[in-house]
Amino acid sequence: METRERKEPVQKQRQVLILFVLLGIAQASYAPRQYSVAEEMESGSFVANLLKDLGLEVGELAARGARVVSKGKKLRLQFDGQTGDLLLSEKLDREDLCGRTEPCVQPFQVLLENPLQFFQAELRIRDINDHSPIFLDKEIALKISESINPGTTFLIESAQDLDVGSNSLQNYTISPNSHFHLELQDGPDGIILPQLVLDKALDREEQPELRLTLTALDGGAPPRSGTALVRIEVLDINDNAPEFAKLLYEVQVPENSPVGSQIATVSARDLDIGTNGEISYVFSQASEDIRKTFRINTKSGELLLTQTLDFESIQSYTVSIQATDGGGLSGSCVVFVQVMDLNDNPPELTMSTFISQIPENVPETIIAVFSVSDPDSGDNGRMVCAIQDDLPFFLKPSVENFYTLVTNTALDRETRSGYNVTITVSDLGTPRLKTEHVITVQVSDVNDNAPAFTRTSYTLFVRENNSPALHIGSVSATDADAGANAQVTYSLLPPQDAHLPLASLVSVNADSGQLFALRALDFEALQAFEFRVRAADAGSPALSSEARVRVQVLDANDNAPFVLYPLQNGSAPCTELVPRAAEAGYLVSKVVAVDGDAGQNAWLSYQLLKATEPGLFGVWAHNGEVRTARLLSERDAPKHRLLVLVRDNGEPPLSASVTLHVLLVDGFSQPYLPLPEAAAGPARADALTGYLVVALASVSSLFLFSVLLFVAVRLCRRSRAASVPAGPFPGHLVDVSGTGTLSQSYQYEVCLMGDAAINEFKFLKPIIPNFLAQGAERVDEANANFRDSFEFS
Repeated sequence: METRERKEPVQKQRQVLILFVLLGIAQASYAPRQYSVAEEMESGSFVANLLKDLGLEVGELAARGARVVSKGKKLRLQFDGQTGDLLLSEKLDREDLCGRTEPCVQPFQVLLENPLQFFQAELRIRDINDHSPIFLDKEIALKISESINPGTTFLIESAQDLDVGSNSLQNYTISPNSHFHLELQDGPDGIILPQLVLDKALDREEQPELRLTLTALDGGAPPRSGTALVRIEVLDINDNAPEFAKLLYEVQVPENSPVGSQIATVSARDLDIGTNGEISYVFSQASEDIRKTFRINTKSGELLLTQTLDFESIQSYTVSIQATDGGGLSGSCVVFVQVMDLNDNPPELTMSTFISQIPENVPETIIAVFSVSDPDSGDNGRMVCAIQDDLPFFLKPSVENFYTLVTNTALDRETRSGYNVTITVSDLGTPRLKTEHVITVQVSDVNDNAPAFTRTSYTLFVRENNSPALHIGSVSATDADAGANAQVTYSLLPPQDAHLPLASLVSVNADSGQLFALRALDFEALQAFEFRVRAADAGSPALSSEARVRVQVLDANDNAPFVLYPLQNGSAPCTELVPRAAEAGYLVSKVVAVDGDAGQNAWLSYQLLKATEPGLFGVWAHNGEVRTARLLSERDAPKHRLLVLVRDNGEPPLSASVTLHVLLVDGFSQPYLPLPEAAAGPARADALTGYLVVALASVSSLFLFSVLLFVAVRLCRRSRAASVPAGPFPGHLVDVSGTGTLSQSYQYEVCLMGDAAINEFKFLKPIIPNFLAQGAERVDEANANFRDSFEFS
């Protein structure tokens, strides 16, 4: 019978281990438990309750997955996993299951899956008297010579009864007559053979034919019976009966012999002549199986095959053959036909339990439980099982051709997500036959892989003054797991620098890993910053990894050059003094400017944009130094105004301009008259200049007159004070570093005093403006200092 397969819950997959397999094998080694049931019982009939034999409680049956399995396909049983009752799933026909084999025993197993355990059991099917004896030939013809002496026996056709034991054929009776009585003889295989015994000589002339009723009775209660007509034809005298050369013929016939092939040839001879010596061969006591399987040539005695033999159904036949001559005398022999088994049945595999999906990282898990069978005999029925060598599985033999398929190590879904396991069952016959059964095992995912970034660190470049919510780049991580275990989400980690306002600078898309700048960045305020991004999967527990992201802010040309010197917001700008004796290349002043940008955006160039007298002064393009382009002459105007343009190298370039006032003097004793701004009136400037000139001339005359005796000495001192130093002289700034720049040196303001009888220097405090760090207020304060320092006292 076919066993019913159940789908086991997934949660049981992890609970079946090799330890329990061994325990099941140990317990299965006990003698099988026996149960019995009468044939022809209705479907659903109670057979037994297995709780006591299994040693289990009612609630344990379902928990342990108890069910009934068998390696064959004839058993028709069902098992109630709630009560432990073993029931019939349909009617059982003992004759169909076992034929004449007695006792009729069908083995089966009770399988407990969690943990795995086997119990061997047998079901014995009891025979009931459900078949009556029958005669295959309803009329039995005998030819008996009238010369036969009383006491002669005649073997007649026996009846067939499919029941066994006491329900089988037990007795024969014959209708009352005056010539014959019935004797019973034990034949081969326990068959009762009826024989007619002649009690009184026959007389053909008195009675040429006799009709008797033969009745066959079985031993049932009540008994069943079957009848046949025995028709006896009385023949004339025939004094020699046929005799066979051998009373027993033994032949071996392969089960694959073709239909129509000759099995054996029997031969008998009769010493009579004529019709009394003509022999014909017929079956005697032939069962229905013999009549369907063989045919005998009545003339030649050849035994021929009429259908294919099957060793698995019937292993041997006993064929009784009777030779009868024309006078009615007969002789018999027996042909014993032994069917030779051939390896014509491939092994069969019956799957009892199969788990199609197992989680990874679980060691030694039972995947399947199955049984194998082969109806052949000898080596043809011995089997071996195997699977592919390159798989992480092995076969574990259990009891009575049961096997378990077990993993030999923990599986890794990321290495291989599924396996096609081919179970090959082959017998040891010649040639070998095999059966292949393919099962597919899927490996389910476990969250054992953390997301991995494509790079350990990312460097992103963003140009300053970007628009808010600008996409500046992406990070990407992959997870080798599957499903929710591979769903990666991204998040920002707190910055290591507590003063970095990361939450207001960037954000990350949790699903795609795209990074966005939340606000416009300023290169001058923040040139670069770093943060970490975490990628976490959706597994339980979640796994994560981190990557470092560095954002480099690229400079944009958004700052125009800022002029540090000379300052342009003073109400009375300083004037650069240049002696008329200065040679070409004399350093008049130096324009100092800075640019808050970086790189080429901060590369500054200087250009003389406008001058009172073109060609007299020049500006060096790279350092902003203003120098004389030629020698000065008396014809050159004493006052000059220069407009210098400072330009950066950005795209587009930004620029600033600065105005320089230059006063040509004969000596430093000459009053310092600053050029007024364009906003002052020309009349006021001319009047002030006149007063100053008259005052200076008067003081000089008085001084020369008062110290006439010392005029020579005073003239010498004036000569030393008015002489021009060798090298560049920057007007009213003294460069104490000697480099001609204001970037990294202290520079001091100096102005000539105009209200004293003698000329002397006034040194003021050093100027170190840092406009980027101190802001606009510091710049205004510095401008005020410059403006105050340049005013005449």
